[in-house]
Amino acid sequence: MGDPGTPLSKIVKSLGLVFGDIGTSPIYTMGAVMLFMIPSSFNIFGLLSLVTWTLLIVISVQYIWLAMSLSDKGEGGTIVLKNIVDTLLQPGIAASAVSVLTIIGIALFIGDGVITPAISILSAVEGIALIPGFAGIPRFTLLLIAAVIAIGLFLFQKRGTDRIAWTFGPVMVVWFAVLALSGIISIIAAPQVLFALSPTYAIDFIIDNGWASLMVMSAVILCVTGGEALYADMGHLGREPIVKGWAVVFPALVLSYLGQGAYVMQTDNTHNVLFAMINHINPLLLVPFLILSICATVIASQAMISGMFSIMYQGMMKKIIPKMKVEYTSPELRSQIYIDAVNWMLLFGVLLVIFEFQSSENLSAAYGLAVSGSMMISAILMTIIFFKRDQKIKMLIAGTLIALDAIFFISTLFKIPHGAYWSFFIATIPLIVIVTFILGQDRLHAILRPVPIEEFLPKYKESYANLHKIRGTALYFVGDVHRLSPYLPQVIFKNEILYENNILVSIQITEKPFGITTDFDTAIAPGLHIFRVECGYMEIVDVVKLLQEKGIDEKTIFYGIESVVSDTLIWKIYGIIKKNTPPFIQFYALPPEKIHGVVTRVVM
Repeated sequence: MGDPGTPLSKIVKSLGLVFGDIGTSPIYTMGAVMLFMIPSSFNIFGLLSLVTWTLLIVISVQYIWLAMSLSDKGEGGTIVLKNIVDTLLQPGIAASAVSVLTIIGIALFIGDGVITPAISILSAVEGIALIPGFAGIPRFTLLLIAAVIAIGLFLFQKRGTDRIAWTFGPVMVVWFAVLALSGIISIIAAPQVLFALSPTYAIDFIIDNGWASLMVMSAVILCVTGGEALYADMGHLGREPIVKGWAVVFPALVLSYLGQGAYVMQTDNTHNVLFAMINHINPLLLVPFLILSICATVIASQAMISGMFSIMYQGMMKKIIPKMKVEYTSPELRSQIYIDAVNWMLLFGVLLVIFEFQSSENLSAAYGLAVSGSMMISAILMTIIFFKRDQKIKMLIAGTLIALDAIFFISTLFKIPHGAYWSFFIATIPLIVIVTFILGQDRLHAILRPVPIEEFLPKYKESYANLHKIRGTALYFVGDVHRLSPYLPQVIFKNEILYENNILVSIQITEKPFGITTDFDTAIAPGLHIFRVECGYMEIVDVVKLLQEKGIDEKTIFYGIESVVSDTLIWKIYGIIKKNTPPFIQFYALPPEKIHGVVTRVVM
């Protein structure tokens, strides 16, 4: 495909990294919708019109046009929208409400991220049952195959999304080409389905069925699965390749849905519609298409996983999600990352859902609640942004999208008795963690007030003049040299541990992948210095070596740890989170025999 940096190659990458999820929705959407309706011409036309215009409005308008016009350093997602809103609103009830919405949106996105790979992989694997001689294959065997595929996908994550996108992109080019071609062949046999492109059929369908159409809408939402992930993945490749990629993906999806509708009109078969349509075109194509579909669903899962990494990383940077170890996998974009803990927790959730629901049909009956909830929250945040920026046209459109997304959300509430409560259950876990972490951090900072350096220096000078000093040099790791961690005065003033030379070490990560700059300020106070390090996000920083280059040989290295103790349940949970969050110092090359963690016992 040429140089990986060319515009064409980036579009191909976007097909593999961003559009896999929404690109495989034709496998299960039609079958899910047909569960609620008789395959009459009127119903099929109405359904096809609903699907086409849902894709156009939700993906093209809400995400490709509106959402992707809003970014922070090229990043997208719910947290990015919140950050923009925060710059436009004064602190108060409105800002607090936005924070609550954002947290709920993140939790729903995580719930969506567990179910999406499960339904994508299961729906493709079930196509095996259509192969002659495999009709009686045991359900448990299909589940094991799906589980093995999921495990393989998550094992592959550590290699990095950049490599994965280039590997998967060409496969998705073939996938979308096959979707479009097979759709065209099927349409030729029933060309009247092209009339379904008119929105009037969708409107007539809704008017004719009234409230019953909500059941159909709860299944139609499946055609836009991956929209939120598409926006969250923007930071991996940038906006332009995704916009151009959608120009390829959208017609391919519409042609596939129209072709499936034409097939149902001819045969009245509503089960495994896409695979059955391929088999109807030519039985010899079924096995190759099945293999291609399994590959495509693996890629579909990748889109959601990449989006999950992006959202979690943004949450960590904004201090609303506990810190986890992040591995940067590309020297080109800081946003191409791998988070080990998220990867394995997500795999566990996917396997749990696969074996709990056991079929894509069961999953489709439960799926969509988190998707529609995330969509609605994004539309609300965008409306606020466009209102505050006085962009009236965009504000009106975004406001209209809130109403549309709300209809989808209400429709999915009917799925709760059929398993949609799992979306709430899965989303509740990260919601509890996020809320507990945010409240705990606020409480902890209130108890352990950071010490302004202006307040620290007079006491330090007095101690340095009067206390006995230990020979050698001590390093003190601090996040902010202007507001010092409370462990520092605890060591020096309370415990009276003072070295001849005391160096405050601050490490800041830049937006560039490589490069290290240092600044050694020795004019702070007697025996007190500040050593600043600015490094690229892919650099492995050897702090000791950098200090040695300045002629410094440290004797001891201090850093702070908070041990939370409480009889209150929420603070107990926070204490567990805090205990299992790795200290930042763990990620640097430091001699373990010199490191001393200063534990501050905090009663909450």
